[in-house]
Amino acid sequence: METMALVVVDLQNDFCAGPPERLRQVAVNSARAVALARERGVEVVFVRFVGDAEHQGASWRRRDRVLGKRPKCLEGSWGAEFRQVAPQVGEAVFTKQACFDAFLGSGFERHLVRGGVGRLVFAGLYADVCVDSTARTAFQKGFHITVLTDCTTALHLEDADVLRFMTAVYGAHTATHDHPDRWAPPAAQEDTCSAPESRTASA
Repeated sequence: METMALVVVDLQNDFCAGPPERLRQVAVNSARAVALARERGVEVVFVRFVGDAEHQGASWRRRDRVLGKRPKCLEGSWGAEFRQVAPQVGEAVFTKQACFDAFLGSGFERHLVRGGVGRLVFAGLYADVCVDSTARTAFQKGFHITVLTDCTTALHLEDADVLRFMTAVYGAHTATHDHPDRWAPPAAQEDTCSAPESRTASA
């Protein structure tokens, strides 16, 4: 039987430096979602970003040079540390090296497949960047998607537009952190078939 996992994406100090009140609330709500998931026995998986220059591809470096961007979440820095949340002993943490999509990091997909996870519940930053990139790949690999609307926010677009897009394109279910019993839609709306055979763990 497939299980659910709460995926906390890039809730790190450098990414929480934008509009303070909205980001503060996202961090607080995400921490509450983590606590509720643990209480209910839902696995919590943490994803973190490191942007050190040695991890960047040529296109990434060019973009930063053209737009005047500085690397964020340097390994070992305060900016790379989690904000408001902290993994407990035994909880999985996956690192993305200068990329948006958690599936491009080592071990993320393999961990989910081995654990029989079929639904990913997303919290963290940003809805239109790393959350969307990971959700997009997850959908194509056969995972069901839930986005906690009060645990994320967009960087470049309007929140409502991003959520509408994910709902329309990925069939994403939306919920809020404070009702974990609603993180998955009613059974009547779910595809109760087993995971597709094509979903296999990759490196």
